[in-house]
Amino acid sequence: DPVHAAPTTSTRVFYISVGVCCAVIFLVAIILAVLHLHSMKRIELDDSISASSSSQGLSQPSTQTTQYLRADTPNNATPITSSLGYPTLRIEKNDLRSVTLLEAKGKVKDIAISRERITLKDVLQEGTFGRIFHGILIDEKDPNKEKQAFVKTVKDQASEIQVTMMLTESCKLRGLHHRNLLPITHVCIEEGEKPMVILPYMNWGNLKLFLRQCKLVEANNPQAISQQDLVHMAIQIACGMSYLARREVIHKDLAARNCVIDDTLQVKITDNALSRDLFPMDYHCLGDNENRPVRWMALESLVNNEFSSASDVWAFGVTLWELMTLGQTPYVDIDPFEMAAYLKDGYRIAQPINCPDELFAVMACCWALDPEERPKFQQLVQCLTEFHAALGAYV
Repeated sequence: DPVHAAPTTSTRVFYISVGVCCAVIFLVAIILAVLHLHSMKRIELDDSISASSSSQGLSQPSTQTTQYLRADTPNNATPITSSLGYPTLRIEKNDLRSVTLLEAKGKVKDIAISRERITLKDVLQEGTFGRIFHGILIDEKDPNKEKQAFVKTVKDQASEIQVTMMLTESCKLRGLHHRNLLPITHVCIEEGEKPMVILPYMNWGNLKLFLRQCKLVEANNPQAISQQDLVHMAIQIACGMSYLARREVIHKDLAARNCVIDDTLQVKITDNALSRDLFPMDYHCLGDNENRPVRWMALESLVNNEFSSASDVWAFGVTLWELMTLGQTPYVDIDPFEMAAYLKDGYRIAQPINCPDELFAVMACCWALDPEERPKFQQLVQCLTEFHAALGAYV
């Protein structure tokens, strides 16, 4: 009926208009809600960054440690994330005890030299069964040419297992070439003689011992170092570790004790051969018959024996803390058996005295519980380089 058709059409148009309006209002409401939520999260994130820079410990590091502060813009929080992620975590059990001394010698026989080419001088470090000497290496072709060297060896009372571990662990960086790495160059494995491991010489020696000496010297001493020097050392360590990460080499024991330094403040990362003997207070056995650097280890390494470049990043954060404290021991008041629970609860070592908030925020990044939330070494190099440049601008 034409008379009733017009009202029906008008009604349909009305309901369609109302529906469209409701849809638009609903869409606008959703957009506003999303923007509000994003704004709230941003505020919470900024608050957490501020808290991480000033607190004595880090509670809930999963939110605090995913950010770092650029050195040149201290209030600008920049997220450290990567779509690439870390390589799949590997479970690496210590199988050094399954390697025989004969096998260990076989792996290094291609770099073996005659004992006659080595002259031992001063003892630089000494443990229960191990020693590090300042040595002289005579050139193979020209006896008049000499090079200074570190010589790692063992005492007469060293067991076969200890000798095997020294040789095996000395090969960790073998064949790698980078200005901030110090791999072995030669060995002496002659029958009837205690094995020797030879490395290039760095005249200020072990980094941890050097840092502790710097804490004792007067300000006008030539060995006195500045905060800018310490950051430069950290950059060098990060560069060396970035190279290892690219080569998919996991160090598993990065610390100041496993670095060396010379009088130009060049720093190089070494292997951990003899470190358990020379720095016994830095290693603890948690009932599994294996001495481990508990205070430098990431949670996944402590609990599941999982290691990756991400766990090396965690150790780098602790090493950076060592630098800024001039060789103090981290978590010194925490029972090694309680370390895993302590870290799970979100606690971390306190911000060092005179350590800038921005630099402590970099450390905090490295201690995220989730390995994927930790920065990559190349990002740490960039961040620390910018911070170093900012320090130079104030000098």
